[in-house]
Amino acid sequence: MQKITDNVYVENRLRGANIGFVVTTEGVVMIDTPQYPIDAIRWRDEIAKYGPVRYIVTTEPHGDHYFGNYFFEGTIVAHEGTRAAILQRPLEDFMEALRERGQDSLPLLPEGFYFRPPTITLSERLTLYVGDHTFQLINLPGHTAYQVAVYIPEERVAFTSDNVFHKVQTFLYAALPYKWLDSLKRIEELETDVLVPGHGTICDKSYIPKQAAIVQAWIDGITRFIDQGIGMEEAQDKPPYVDPYPLEHGVERHLDTLPRRNVARLYEVLKK
Repeated sequence: MQKITDNVYVENRLRGANIGFVVTTEGVVMIDTPQYPIDAIRWRDEIAKYGPVRYIVTTEPHGDHYFGNYFFEGTIVAHEGTRAAILQRPLEDFMEALRERGQDSLPLLPEGFYFRPPTITLSERLTLYVGDHTFQLINLPGHTAYQVAVYIPEERVAFTSDNVFHKVQTFLYAALPYKWLDSLKRIEELETDVLVPGHGTICDKSYIPKQAAIVQAWIDGITRFIDQGIGMEEAQDKPPYVDPYPLEHGVERHLDTLPRRNVARLYEVLKK
C-alpha cells in the first residue's frame, strides 16, 4: 500500500483494478474494492485501522471494481448505469473466475454472497462532503459509458478509473473512443498533482497525452481499415495498431484476445 498524500492511500499490486481510500475526520471513503475475496478481507482489515468506512465509490461497471463490495460497510455510490450492470450480472461469472484463478478465495466466500449494488447513483455529477474533504464524482465516459472520476481538491488527487492505463495495455472492448478523448481533456483540466489510474502505477497529468495518443492511434488504424474495405475478421487477424506497453501482471490470459476484442468494439462503434 502506498501513502500518496497525508490522507490518501492506494494499492496497485492486487489482481484487478487499483483501489484506494481517503481518511477524513468523519471516516474513510473508499474508491473501488478488491476483485478477489482474499484480498478484500485483507484490505478491509487494513482499512479498519484508519476508521469506519462511510462511503464506497464504484467507478465503473466491470467486476474488478465492485466484486469486493460485499465485504465492506458503507454506502455505495456509482453511476446509474453501473448499478444496472451490477444488478444484471450473473453470479456464475464470478464463480467461474474464482474456480479458474481464485481458488484461494473460494473457502472465504460466505453463503448468501451477492454483488452489492450502489444505493446512491449519479448521471453526470455528484459531490460528497465527508468531514473536511470534498469528493467530486464526475461521469467521464470513455473506457465505458459509465466511467466516474473521483476528484479530491483538498488533496490535489484524482482517481481516473480505467480512463487511464498507466504504462500497461489499454482495454477498449467497451469503449466510446471519441468521448474518451474528450474525457481525458477534462481530467487534464483538474487541479491535481497526482492521478491514480485504473491500472498501472501512480502517475500525473503528464501521462494524459500519451494515453490520448494510444486511443487516437486505435481510432486512426481502424478508420483506415474501414475506409479500405477491410473486414473486421481480417483486422482481428492483423490489428492495425500494437500497444507499446505490456499487459498488466495477472491478466496474461488476455494476451491473444485483447487486441481482437478491441478491434471488434471499434469496428462496431466507428462504422456507425
